[in-house]
Amino acid sequence: MNAGVLSRSAEEVAPELLGSVLTCKTSEGTVSLAITETEAYSGTADPASHAYRGRTPRNAIMFGPAGHLYVYRSHGLHWCANVVTGTDGIASAVLIRAGRVIEGEELARARRGEKVESPRLARGPGNFCQALGITGEHNGADLLRGTSVTLSEGEPVPTALVRVGPRVGVSKAHDWQHRFFLAGDPTVSAYRLSPRAKPSAGT
Repeated sequence: MNAGVLSRSAEEVAPELLGSVLTCKTSEGTVSLAITETEAYSGTADPASHAYRGRTPRNAIMFGPAGHLYVYRSHGLHWCANVVTGTDGIASAVLIRAGRVIEGEELARARRGEKVESPRLARGPGNFCQALGITGEHNGADLLRGTSVTLSEGEPVPTALVRVGPRVGVSKAHDWQHRFFLAGDPTVSAYRLSPRAKPSAGT
């Protein structure tokens, strides 16, 4: 994976991240996940983006440069990981929603629970981070030149397997077709419409 691939809009990068591998190395060991589901967030142009109202200490990582990890806590419960994309200075990021364990399944299972079925180990953004061991300490990590969390190319994904749909669980711009996932893959999370969602204009 190189910076040029990520230095484009979130909507362009999100489908191309499918099949890529995110690896996290901790003192417990190493876990690698092949990405199977993503969502694009377009910064100040996107009502559902954390950067919609401009730059803050919390979302500063989203403004670049591309290739870094933006990690935030969702509802005070779960960590969520985003790959920063686009042009330096303009907020843009891709939320990683799900993945398939390709290395370190025993460690991922220890983190998620012994009774969790393999397809569910990293299904959903919170579970994805839990399986990998990603926390707020990884916010800002360099995915291309760092060592603790890295993003690399995986097996090519046939275009015919890529599906597009509305985003999951957000109340604003939920109907934007910015969710990308692999058809028929059991690790992909189920679509869920937020009870607070209202029709919105967008792409």
